[in-house]
Amino acid sequence: MSGDSGKGADEDIVIIGAGAAGIAAARRLQVIRPDLSILLLEAGDRLGGRAWTVGLAGASDMALDLGCGWLHGARTNAWTAIAEEVGLTVDRTPAPWNGGRRLQRDGADIHAAQEAIGGYFERLDSHEGDDTDLAAMLEPCNAWNGQIRAIGTYITGAELERSSVVDYNRYDPGPGPDWRVRQGYGTLISLYGRPVPARLGVEVRRIEHRHAGRIGIETSQGVLSARAVLVTVSTNMLAAEKIAFDPPLPDKTEAAARLPLGLADKLFLGLAHPQALPADTHMLGSISRGATGTYQLRPLGAAAVEAYFAGDLAHDLEREGRQAAFSFAADELSAEFGADIRRELSLAAISAWAAEPYIGGSYSYAQPGASDLRGVLAAPHDGRIFFAGEACSHSRYSTAHGAYETGVAAADQIAGSLSKNP
Repeated sequence: MSGDSGKGADEDIVIIGAGAAGIAAARRLQVIRPDLSILLLEAGDRLGGRAWTVGLAGASDMALDLGCGWLHGARTNAWTAIAEEVGLTVDRTPAPWNGGRRLQRDGADIHAAQEAIGGYFERLDSHEGDDTDLAAMLEPCNAWNGQIRAIGTYITGAELERSSVVDYNRYDPGPGPDWRVRQGYGTLISLYGRPVPARLGVEVRRIEHRHAGRIGIETSQGVLSARAVLVTVSTNMLAAEKIAFDPPLPDKTEAAARLPLGLADKLFLGLAHPQALPADTHMLGSISRGATGTYQLRPLGAAAVEAYFAGDLAHDLEREGRQAAFSFAADELSAEFGADIRRELSLAAISAWAAEPYIGGSYSYAQPGASDLRGVLAAPHDGRIFFAGEACSHSRYSTAHGAYETGVAAADQIAGSLSKNP
């Protein structure tokens, strides 16, 4: 194949993007093709991509995941076993949607809301025929459409009108339940990436693939060449052509544009007195409107609250800044626990994924009619340029283990495309 004649290239394989997919591919290649040289390039200043763990001030053992937080489909999620292999702790406290603790509210309203939500998701599950958007499955004037909209934005990171029903129905993270890594999902993925030769702070600007023997990679720190390239950057970066392909790859750009990143941001609040709130308990900010946060009170028993905002609300709060997000969360918590709870709260950490310059959002969703483009995005080009990342996964998109699986699959493709060096 055309990738076999790359003698004199700086590297056999250059991987662009040090998130879950890029790291998984590199680790796989180190095992199955130790004869190949690998270099991982990351524009940011850390490993992990959209998995990012920070600490809680004054609590040395508390990890806050600003990105990926849950081991979805944990029993078959590759990261579960990897966490245990590298000496991290998998916490099996049930997630709120797996039977974990939820805040008790008025029974009649909660029952009515659950009936409406259940009916909505049954309609999604049973949809047949042409693709449409998630809002088309709402019942007009249903009193609980606000809560349904809130849940929908948590799932896709975007308003219901933008997201594909077909793509939603293809989502399958694997058998549950969902667990957490006590030291943080970001800690896990960055730790797994440590054995990989990597250069941080290197922005890839152009991939020149006109010549059969080598691929030129123009970066902010000079030009490299490789026999094969694996691109694992986000769809928003590909759609914006932050990396130029020469010749262009319009099928990739167009697929990425129709598989954009939704937005889900997290705000962590410190809690002065832990006993002020129940431990490991889930709460929805409002049960009547779409623009609301969802809250994990004292996750893993910590003196903290994890607030989660998605879709247009998350975009608005990012633009308005940290104090606006804090005030929004404090208002919703005060409505439930009384005004005195404000005195307990302090701002501990916050994410702003839309503003991350080399990412631009949280996780991909498909516009109506675009679900099949995940396969278009994942397909190798010319046996030399490969693609991986959560958006390339047919059924595990939006997850770190979906990204892992696409990275491993790409590594296997690359290994098959490059002949053994003589």
